Amino acid sequence: MKKFFKYLFIGLSSIILLIVIGVTIWWNIKSDREKSNFFASLHDFERAIKYDQNNSDAWMERSVYFNKSGDFKQGFEYLDKAVELDPKLHLGYRGWIRLRKMRDYDKALADFDRLDSLTPNFVDAPWGENIDFLRGECYFGKKEYLKAIEMLNRNIKNQKEDWSDIHSFVYLGLCEYELGNYEKSIPEFQRAIIQAKYTPESFFGMAKSYQKLGEIEKAKENILIAEENIRSKRDDYYNEFLNEIYLSEILEFKEQLGK
Repeated sequence: MKKFFKYLFIGLSSIILLIVIGVTIWWNIKSDREKSNFFASLHDFERAIKYDQNNSDAWMERSVYFNKSGDFKQGFEYLDKAVELDPKLHLGYRGWIRLRKMRDYDKALADFDRLDSLTPNFVDAPWGENIDFLRGECYFGKKEYLKAIEMLNRNIKNQKEDWSDIHSFVYLGLCEYELGNYEKSIPEFQRAIIQAKYTPESFFGMAKSYQKLGEIEKAKENILIAEENIRSKRDDYYNEFLNEIYLSEILEFKEQLGK
């Protein structure tokens, strides 16, 4: 047991050291001008707040640094004030943060729903994304798949098929899959492929559905396409998406099919 804790301590120390080294390298490669601009911008927001306590934009912008770095306690002190001052302008961003960064689906939904109530006859787009698409993601995260389907279909209806985020269709396929509707999931995944030919999430989803249906050759065909196009997957440097896929799980599934 002593050896176990010894090795655990060594492992954790190594990880922390690597993180410190990585941050140090990142900071050192930034130019003096970039560093100066970074701190100057933070100082400018603080000055703007002191100058005008009712400047909701300054409160919101000041929160961004903290939320990006994961300090949500400090970030939300600024962001909540921004929402208090101008809920129409900042509720969407707060809901987006709660969904994408905090996985707090209930509070995210509360923000989206409140924003929607404040803007009748208008389809909101928090942080540039359709509000019903984001609500669909929230319900998917809550495993309320029927409600997610309702929101995603409303998003597609408002955005139109050709203009909807292709992951609206991916999520619809995933919802049907989770509900055990494997045959029904496949056409939904195919709708995404019509819009974007090499959508690995859809091919992976179809592979899993075909496996459940006992159509192993089709499952193998689709998992190979998913593997070949993994670089086209949905990803973001700062956030992990609810439907994000990884090469490791594709290869693991591929190996299962080969047995």
